[in-house]
Amino acid sequence: MVESIRETLVQYPSDKVTMRAYVAVPQTKERRPAIIVIQEWWGLTDHIKDVACRYAAEGYVAIAPDLYSRLGNALTTDPGEAGKLMNTLQQEDGLKDLNATVTYLKSIPEVDATKIGVTGFCMGGSYALMLPCVNKDVKAAVPFYGQVPNPDAPLQQLSAPVLYLYGEDDGWITKADVQRLAAGFKKYHKSGEIKTYPGAPHAFFRDTDKTVYRPEAAKDAWVRATAFFKQHLRLS
Repeated sequence: MVESIRETLVQYPSDKVTMRAYVAVPQTKERRPAIIVIQEWWGLTDHIKDVACRYAAEGYVAIAPDLYSRLGNALTTDPGEAGKLMNTLQQEDGLKDLNATVTYLKSIPEVDATKIGVTGFCMGGSYALMLPCVNKDVKAAVPFYGQVPNPDAPLQQLSAPVLYLYGEDDGWITKADVQRLAAGFKKYHKSGEIKTYPGAPHAFFRDTDKTVYRPEAAKDAWVRATAFFKQHLRLS
């Protein structure tokens, strides 16, 4: 574990947009693997920053980009508003901004640019599954309960191993979606594993919301996610 973490707010360009992001860096002399932590539909919340900090404590450079940078850095606790924001952000623009985030990460002296991973939750889980389909610099992906592309053609371009984490009682992502994902991994000969948690709802990892948080599932998912990144990003 890392003793001290440096937290900063950074800006970098994406197209004509100025991206904002939260970065947590372990105090270390050597280059570290990096993990992109992608927000839920609420915006760049303290919970997402906390997840980035947890990865920094494990020895990664963690960056949580504000995917609503092009929407005025919106932040909300209202589900109706959150849904509107998520739907306003075109996936093409979100992926463009995430590609810009990868480019920015590669410019950070503490980052080993050959070892970049991505994780995300809900909306961020959808992007965490799509990013390695469009960016070969991403070497490992851990999407939490994200949407599965339909049709599954993007999975043909998947360039990184995937660990997909899912709660069986998810009201947004169906079991059929997850079966489609498993079939897509098989069809396109991709390295993908799916872990399903019985009795866990959508957003079971969000410990700031006791209505959905499931401590046992969240704890197990964290152990699996960190082991997966350690294996594929070769964290020493």
